[in-house]
This record gives sequence, structure tokens and C-alpha cells, in this order.
Amino acid sequence: MGEDLVVTRTLVVPAAELSERFSRSSGPGGQGVNTADSRVELSFDLASSPAVPEHLRNRMLARLDNRLVDGVLTIAASEFRTQLKNRQAARERLVRLLRDAAAPPPPKRRPTKPTKGSQERRIAEKKRRAQTKQGRTGRWD
Repeated sequence: MGEDLVVTRTLVVPAAELSERFSRSSGPGGQGVNTADSRVELSFDLASSPAVPEHLRNRMLARLDNRLVDGVLTIAASEFRTQLKNRQAARERLVRLLRDAAAPPPPKRRPTKPTKGSQERRIAEKKRRAQTKQGRTGRWD
């Protein structure tokens, strides 16, 4: 499991910069849940990592601000019974988070006005709907 994480073509997190902690899980495990350390906490120091390019670091720190503690991103995985599967799940989750945080911002939307035809269709549909509802007024004379 000591292999580098490939996040994007330009961002590869070395295995040496990841730290793992193991503890007892509260999840599935049967009788072994109280003896096996299957819960995994994977930590990555995003703020001081030399593997992260500077232009990506600022973007990622801003996007992951609510998940960071002193610049360190921590992922916990305890949904599986085995430590190995939880380690894989934590790594996959970390890659997904970092990839989403490193993605370029979407292009700015240029505001446009609705077309004349779309305005007319909207008004015509409103009038049809009003007539339908007008027939529902329960006037009993």
C-alpha cells in the first residue's frame, strides 16, 4: 500500500507524505470488532507539501478550507471489516477529494436575454393555464 497516489497528470502525492493511523472501528466486524484495528485515518499535509504546485495549492486550500485542520486533510474509513479494504477506500476518497479541489473553476456564464419567441410562448402558456384554472372556480348560482 506504500505507493504514490496519482491525482492528476500534474499532481502525484508521494507515499512518504501520507500518514496512516489505525484504530478500532465501530462498524461491521462481528466478534472481532473489539480486537481488530480496521479503522483507517489517512492524513495528508496539503499546506506544506512540496508535491503540490503553488497555483494548485492556493485553489485547493480555499476549496477544502472547511475540511482542513492546520493545513492537514484527514480522511477516515471504517465501512469495511478489513483494514486493507479500508486503506484502499481512504486512498480512493482522498484522490477524489484532491481531484475535485484541483479542478479548474467553471467558465463564467455570460448572461443572455430570453428570445422574443420564448417570451411569447411563456405568456401564451400562462394564459392557457389561467383559463384552465378559471374553469375550476366553483360558482354555483
